[in-house]
Amino acid sequence: MASVRCELFIYEAQSLKDKRSVLQSVLRKVRKRCNVSAAETGYQQTWQRAELSLCAVAASKKSAEAELLRALAIIDQAEAAERTLTNWEWA
Repeated sequence: MASVRCELFIYEAQSLKDKRSVLQSVLRKVRKRCNVSAAETGYQQTWQRAELSLCAVAASKKSAEAELLRALAIIDQAEAAERTLTNWEWA
């Protein structure tokens, strides 16, 4: 099992509604294309900052890491948000 916690900066968000719109779009793409669990886990009341947590369970560390790297690539493709900090955890 591997998990990643990453922080995002959302440039054009002027309200929590704007932030939620960007996050929902990113999370929907990640969940659709990757075999990971994903959720917003921090900074829920801050309108330009977000924390996402992703988790993958696989038979090998390499498989879990590959799936999470694919998910992070999808997050990085979002033009409205920038990934700033990323922390990996292995279990």
